[in-house]
Amino acid sequence: MEKLDLLDLFQKLQQKHGKPKGQWQLWCKRPKSLLEREEVVIGAVLTQRTNWRNVEKAISQLKEKGLSGLTEIQKTRPEDLVLLLKPVGFYQTKTVYLLNLVNFILQEYGSLLEMKRAPLDTLRNKLLQVKGIGPETADDILLYALDKPVFVIDEYTRRLIKKRGLNIPLDYFHLQQFFQTHLPKDYRLYQDFHALIVIDGKIDRGEKV
Repeated sequence: MEKLDLLDLFQKLQQKHGKPKGQWQLWCKRPKSLLEREEVVIGAVLTQRTNWRNVEKAISQLKEKGLSGLTEIQKTRPEDLVLLLKPVGFYQTKTVYLLNLVNFILQEYGSLLEMKRAPLDTLRNKLLQVKGIGPETADDILLYALDKPVFVIDEYTRRLIKKRGLNIPLDYFHLQQFFQTHLPKDYRLYQDFHALIVIDGKIDRGEKV
């Protein structure tokens, strides 16, 4: 598959689905406020191994308690946070992971806006050292919260490649390199393309978008 083929696929997905909807209205919003960026960070952790509707419930409960931002979450007792994160499943583990990430961001950079100034490679390496943050979660944060041009790979991306019978290794690194090599380096394109791949994949499988 050549560069133009991937761009053609992106355009077909755009024509089919229009602008990314649901969760992606915020995640693909440009520009985002600081609070919106922080909500993406929180959602990136909570969405691990659960569906987005459960994440929405948890985020809604956080907001009801005035815990919309990273600073407020950092000041919250873990036992209180656990109760608010129950909708997402694995909530005790995710409480630890979320606090690990929040503490890292605020201690290392002071704020997401300062973090955004750091180089992509440095940021990615540091994020992957935070317990509970794997490649997909790290790249979600980099792409959608920090506007860094890194393509997110998930199961929907893998299914897309399988469906087209492409002879490409399906591990995270090779798939990411494939997309990033054959597309212009543009975080806006990466955001919308990845979101549309997920939307298309969910519709194909009869899942709610």
